[in-house]
Amino acid sequence: MKKVLGFGAALVDILSLVDDSWVEQSGSLKGGMTLVDAEKSKSLQAMLDTPEYVPGGSACNTIAALSRLGVSSSFFSKVGKDDLGTMFQDHLKKSGVESKLLNSETPTGAVVVAVSPDAERTMFTYLGASDEIDKADLKPELFKGFSVFYVEGYRAFNADVFKKSLLLAKNAGLKTVVDFGSFEVIHACRSLFDNLFSENLIDIILANEEEAYAYTQKKEIEALHVLRDKVNEIAVVKLGSQGSLIASKTDFQKASALQVKAIDTTGAGDFWAAGFLLAYLCEKPLLTCGEWGSRVAAEVVQVMGPQISEDTWEKLKKEISCR
Repeated sequence: MKKVLGFGAALVDILSLVDDSWVEQSGSLKGGMTLVDAEKSKSLQAMLDTPEYVPGGSACNTIAALSRLGVSSSFFSKVGKDDLGTMFQDHLKKSGVESKLLNSETPTGAVVVAVSPDAERTMFTYLGASDEIDKADLKPELFKGFSVFYVEGYRAFNADVFKKSLLLAKNAGLKTVVDFGSFEVIHACRSLFDNLFSENLIDIILANEEEAYAYTQKKEIEALHVLRDKVNEIAVVKLGSQGSLIASKTDFQKASALQVKAIDTTGAGDFWAAGFLLAYLCEKPLLTCGEWGSRVAAEVVQVMGPQISEDTWEKLKKEISCR
């Protein structure tokens, strides 16, 4: 099986159920992601009732899920020398992910995840130590031995680091997979993505409906076609409960979503990416890639936070594998 290297923010999700008025008072758009400083993060945490602490971050969620599904995976980022940093490192170890973490005196990043009654999540991200990664931390040897490089769009806020990571990956012969991450990322970093596409640095792009619209100003299939023409290989537009649209230069497929009772959509897109990538690594058809993405995502939306039980992982591994 091919090996996957993931790069993203090393964060601990701090989840809590809230009502819609809480989101309104926060001043953020429901369903969005807002970058905050350490002080704002602490004030938001003080507003939560009985929060749950879950190590995560978008790319880390995908890489940990891939590892649970049997794919040899590694994760690169930076954490603080604190309790949250220890929690994050323990999470990688428990998930079977090879740690390529750097350490910092700055606190570990954290995400306040406010989950409203409709299962939508509004996020407030303090990047902490993971935001300190600079170009000097990215070395060619980091990419040796891997076949796929997976990076979250949130890293695009540091344009130089984001672009260098993709350049080094391509130079090392890896397939590059980028998840847009959030519509806020597109609004802030559109010119960077234009540049990355024009330089053919992205082989596969993953977007949800809002992200695809933010970049293309088109919806669903039309947005997919625009993105497909930008990348080297595959474009995806995820439609939530309506499934996903997937296109290569020669094929187009629509995969259905599994209809389950969702209580929290945190990590749904990240787990979808893990199922998709597993099928891609197994050289399955595009439709199977979408179906496996839906299968894995269906499990995580039925629990609070981006982690599912050991029994569920075992069940998934019996249902979806390269055999």
